[in-house]
Amino acid sequence: MKKTFLAAFSLTILSVAVAYNTMAQGCVALRGSGPGYMTPHPDASKNDKWIFTTGYRYFMSNKHYKGTEYQKERIEKGTEVINYQTAFDFTLTRLLNDRWSVMVDLPIIHNTRSSMYEHGLVNGVNKFNQRHTMHVFGLGDIRMAVYRWLLDPKKHFKGNIQAGLGIKFATGAYDYKDYWYNVGPNESKELRTVDQSIQPGDGGTGFTAELNGYYSFTRSIGVYGNAYYLVNPREQNGVRTYRETLTPALANEAIMSVPDQYMFRAGANVMINKFTLAAGVRLEGIPVNDLVGGSGDFRRPGYVWSAEPAVAYAFKKVNLFASVPVAFVRNRTQSVTDKARSTPTNKVNGDAAFADYVINAGLSVRF
Repeated sequence: MKKTFLAAFSLTILSVAVAYNTMAQGCVALRGSGPGYMTPHPDASKNDKWIFTTGYRYFMSNKHYKGTEYQKERIEKGTEVINYQTAFDFTLTRLLNDRWSVMVDLPIIHNTRSSMYEHGLVNGVNKFNQRHTMHVFGLGDIRMAVYRWLLDPKKHFKGNIQAGLGIKFATGAYDYKDYWYNVGPNESKELRTVDQSIQPGDGGTGFTAELNGYYSFTRSIGVYGNAYYLVNPREQNGVRTYRETLTPALANEAIMSVPDQYMFRAGANVMINKFTLAAGVRLEGIPVNDLVGGSGDFRRPGYVWSAEPAVAYAFKKVNLFASVPVAFVRNRTQSVTDKARSTPTNKVNGDAAFADYVINAGLSVRF
């Protein structure tokens, strides 16, 4: 029984810790929610009361999509937006008993954004064809959550479902500023808020709901699934986007929205000695309409389907994990403001830059 659960434990370290390190898929701003966690069966670690997990996430996005249509001319002409996004999550979990646990996550964000259309502007006209880069660094939105196994782990060691409820605090800067170039009548640089996609936070207090599950068919083979949704009741955070300076048609996108976000993933795993190998699919995105509150102002809704190979290695008290989700469907959907601007003969659909793949890696320590 112990080996069966150790296989499941290795898998859940691998799958859940990587799963919730969601940040962004390029211009579709999915921010970090911190590594979630399935606590181990009591037979697997009778004396452990704490789990520390750290996760790393990195990607580069430059592939532009309108809907599911790839805008290859952006790269051919050299006008693509390039986002480099890096996040470190530091998570501490307290095991209260066999079924309950609490978690707090602290993310550190470092993002850069290289673009042309946001620079070289004189009175809204791009005259200089210049590319510049903006940077952000700092604390992201801290999250706390409470988890409970729905089935008694002592009786259901082959499979179980864990539910979690949490709160995301607006601790990350959502009005971070850097220099935009040649934006005024004097053709000089000006300190302005950076694009929504690289802001460390979204400016809203949100609430999270999670379901995490696994089932082991044998001592070595099993399946897993994770689902996560962030509810952000606040409609907009009051921060100016400056998009209205590009064209009067974007006047309804002058303020940043505070969107919901979601993630779902599922797959199968096999345990070989101390290695756990997994393969599955992953869906993450920003919805067009939030569950609670308004959905107007500026957001880039969309979603990404990815194939996700992953691996974990178990020591006595330490687990290492890594995964590389590779996108096979990218869709920048119509926002509320896109729909408002559309006519029967002209469908407006903004674009967004997506990554081809994401690198996730990290470790967890039980003590």
